[in-house]
Amino acid sequence: MQSPVRQTSGTAIFSLVAGVLGWTLLPFLGSLAAIVSGHMARSQIRRAPDRLDGDGLAIAGLVLGWASVIIAVLSVIAIVVFFGGLAAILAFLGQQHY
Repeated sequence: MQSPVRQTSGTAIFSLVAGVLGWTLLPFLGSLAAIVSGHMARSQIRRAPDRLDGDGLAIAGLVLGWASVIIAVLSVIAIVVFFGGLAAILAFLGQQHY
């Protein structure tokens, strides 16, 4: 008896491709698309595990998307802290001359 052939989820493939695009050509939009489509793909795969495959692709897209978002947020925080600290130092030095 043959087992039914499981088809790879197109949404999972899209999630992986969008995750790669989030690191290369479309930094914010690609990452956002990877996160949304990755969650959608995992939900579809969980609802039809006998029909759909590709959970690993969806997870890879999710990891790429979230990693890009986290690095972007940490970069913005680092820039704000650096320039805020620089402004505070300059303000402190400017007050000492009076």
